[in-house]
Amino acid sequence: MDKLLGMRTFVTSVEAGSFTAAADRLGVSNKLVSKYVAELEAQLGVRLMNRTTRNLGLTDAGRRYHSRCVTLLEEIDELEGSLGEERGTATGLLRVTASTTFGELHVARVLRAFQKQHPRLKIDLRLTDRFVDLAREGFDLAIRIGTLGDSTLVARKLAVTELWAVAAPAYLDRTDRPNVPNDLRGHTCLHDTNLRSGRAWPFRVGDRLSSVPVDAAFAVDSVQAVAALALEAEGIGLCPDYAVAQLVRSHKLERVLSGYPSLSLDIHAVFPGSRLMPAKVRLLLDSLSATFRGEMDWARKLD
Repeated sequence: MDKLLGMRTFVTSVEAGSFTAAADRLGVSNKLVSKYVAELEAQLGVRLMNRTTRNLGLTDAGRRYHSRCVTLLEEIDELEGSLGEERGTATGLLRVTASTTFGELHVARVLRAFQKQHPRLKIDLRLTDRFVDLAREGFDLAIRIGTLGDSTLVARKLAVTELWAVAAPAYLDRTDRPNVPNDLRGHTCLHDTNLRSGRAWPFRVGDRLSSVPVDAAFAVDSVQAVAALALEAEGIGLCPDYAVAQLVRSHKLERVLSGYPSLSLDIHAVFPGSRLMPAKVRLLLDSLSATFRGEMDWARKLD
């Protein structure tokens, strides 16, 4: 076994907390991870980890070795990254996470196009609406929507999305069209529970942001489910424009209360700071920035 491979497997196992989680990150079997760590220990002549059925614990030697391994692997990655950047190529494994709907509608196709430009690159894209700890879970980059919390991560703004109140023409034909945000109180509303505002929808009235409590007849943790229910004339949904702009453009949905803008949310790529960013991350950031630049016209870009 190559010692460098063993070191990477060992460090990943420590960070992931189990051989199973490490295998998932590395894209290999659980047995292979266990084998590589065992072979590394045999080469070194010391036990690095204490295994139990529930977790992994470092020995004293393992703690010292892990600390040095992390430093050495970072230096190797930075060196290879600088060389890769000179060649304009991305290689290795790139792990990215994004929110479910934005990832499905936009990120996956951008990453696939990026991979075609860099055929030696493998991509592991994980879509989830939960908060992901990049360092602990071993991701190179995340795409996040909304206000960023305090973090040691570096952020690059990619685009802006705005929340739109939308409904099907058939629904609006059988009800009184809302003219002001407070009119929503008398309507059937479809609520995405991922919205941080809760069941009070934000709209700008004059120079202030006002929250309007809505009767959420149906709540679901999915933007696409809300849009699908709106298409069936089940009510009014509040959705990010990147998810519904083309439906509005094709007249399958109508935007209501357009004179009362809702929240605008920044879309960022966030990534760990480094003295020298790996080429694969830097090149991906450039690709993402070129695709999602500024206040994007989501409907036009989907053509």
